Amino acid sequence: MKGTILEFDISTEKGVISGEDGCRYMFDIARWQYKYDPEVGNKVKMVLKSGAVRSVAFVSAHKSKKLGAVLLAFFFGVFGAHKFYLGYHKQGICMLLLFVSGSYFLGLSSMVIAIIALVEFIIYLLKSKDAFQQAYVLESRPWF
Repeated sequence: MKGTILEFDISTEKGVISGEDGCRYMFDIARWQYKYDPEVGNKVKMVLKSGAVRSVAFVSAHKSKKLGAVLLAFFFGVFGAHKFYLGYHKQGICMLLLFVSGSYFLGLSSMVIAIIALVEFIIYLLKSKDAFQQAYVLESRPWF
């Protein structure tokens, strides 16, 4: 069942979820199935057994950024556009500077960046929306 976290107290490690059925369910941190602490407003998926919460998993409430990242990686990947789009500004600046500075290094750094952009395009394209969202948006994995 899906729901939304209404309350969570980090000191007691207990919280309340409003289920899509309109009921409220208590849970503790031991049932939490995500690496970051729960926050009020998080959309979650929970498993219930006899009316009690057995497990709670975070569910992304955001629209997928996969299509935008795929297109930007293909058309403007050498400039790091897909990195900026995903929020990885340091990596985007790195790609941009290395590509632009390629003329000073006989094009070697530009070729390397072009290959990296192509590989990332292919990886982004082949990942499912959920796997992409988990890896590049929720877990903040900036490279490959």
